[in-house]
Amino acid sequence: MSKVTLLDGAVGQELVKRAGDAPTPLWSTQAMIDHPELVDEVHLDYLRAGATVISTNTYAVLRDRLVRVGLENRLEILTDMAITAAHRARAAFGAGRIAGVIGPLVQSYRPDLSPPAPEAARIYAEPVAHLKDRVDLLVLETMASVDQAEGGLRAASGQGVPVWLAVSVDDQDGTKLRSGEPLTELAPLIDRFHPEAVLINCSRPEAVTPALEVLKTFGLPFGAYANGFTAISAGFLQEAPTVDALSARQDLGPEAYADFAMDWIAQGATIIGGCCEVGPNHIRAMAQKIKQAGHEII
Repeated sequence: MSKVTLLDGAVGQELVKRAGDAPTPLWSTQAMIDHPELVDEVHLDYLRAGATVISTNTYAVLRDRLVRVGLENRLEILTDMAITAAHRARAAFGAGRIAGVIGPLVQSYRPDLSPPAPEAARIYAEPVAHLKDRVDLLVLETMASVDQAEGGLRAASGQGVPVWLAVSVDDQDGTKLRSGEPLTELAPLIDRFHPEAVLINCSRPEAVTPALEVLKTFGLPFGAYANGFTAISAGFLQEAPTVDALSARQDLGPEAYADFAMDWIAQGATIIGGCCEVGPNHIRAMAQKIKQAGHEII
């Protein structure tokens, strides 16, 4: 039997849903500004559902995103809001680890728009500095190309906190990053920067299965947290998209998603959770199935 780390599910998407406001390009950051109490609520719901790691609402708290709406001078304040909310939730629940999340620069799923790795590393140094001393680990999320992953790893590595690299793969071919590069091309980065785990995130669960077969060759703890979108629409790939350009699947309820997760554990995954459109009920179903199978959640 395995020891499994159970991550939370969507944080940003869950905030947007609970806020009930019209979506904006600022996504979950706007929801946190307008409804800060919801951030604590989301974290607590995931912990109560069985998650042992909660993710800070900092995916889009990046200077290059904030500057578009004139909020670049609030980067440190917003980062502090997100981290403090996670700490409050953990204190209220009495357990759990906090993952400091760093998302892709410019736009999700568009590595072609990201600055080259050396420049990205300079930009990422700021959020890394704000997060590293107040979280248990850093997670580089939705990295969609080798160069994009390198930029994040350059900034996050060697900062005295564990780093997990989470990459997003092609929804039709999980052996490729969204850039089209083979997933195997991450191997030199893994050897160079030595992250503590490598994960697949924000991809269809069907694409995760072949992706994990590649990840297991890297010799690190590995896992996945998939999304529940029907597809990444062309509309969402345009400039400054809003989340209403994406549609949720109707065939991926808590039990169905948990079945995928159990298959990933059977492949050797030891870190699992959920991404967009995967909520507390999904995490609860996963926790139940993991325990029923005799695995230990850590």
